[in-house]
Amino acid sequence: MAVIGILALQGAFIEHEKMIRSLGADTVEIRNQGDLTHFDGLILPGGESTTQRKLLKEEGLFDPLKKAIEGGLPVLATCAGMILLARHLDNDDNPCFGTLPVTVRRNAYGRQLGSFITTADIKGIGPFRMNFIRAPYITEADPEVEILATVDSRIVAVRYKNQTALAFHPELGNDTRIHEAFLQQAESFGK
Repeated sequence: MAVIGILALQGAFIEHEKMIRSLGADTVEIRNQGDLTHFDGLILPGGESTTQRKLLKEEGLFDPLKKAIEGGLPVLATCAGMILLARHLDNDDNPCFGTLPVTVRRNAYGRQLGSFITTADIKGIGPFRMNFIRAPYITEADPEVEILATVDSRIVAVRYKNQTALAFHPELGNDTRIHEAFLQQAESFGK
């Protein structure tokens, strides 16, 4: 079974950890360079992207994780994680990893009061309950980016090579299908 590294600097990482473990896989919480042991996939959780970006650099995690992502390590990024991957941010001049060729609008739905839950189809998965909390969305995606889901004509889920990025929080429900698909990808990578 795959081992999944979960960025645990800040944000909603524990919910991802519980879901991955419920599916029988092991997890490693990544807080500093000493945690960069072997893992077959990486989860970049929701939270505060500016804080996460700052801590990634302060803890010396930015360069090794960017290199791993560019090297094909499977990544599941949710909410703030999608912001960390984006090559461009349309309301911020400081992208983080820049490995995902999209433009993301941070806090696109407004403040906490703009949070909502809806159900929409995800390509390859079907109807899925989506929990949006101060969520971003993608305003532009390069042609090679596969659009997996839209809500109200806004792009909320994409796949590009080894990177899957979601504007919502799949870890906050009981539906494990996204995490199951990610584990299969990680297991293939680990072989």
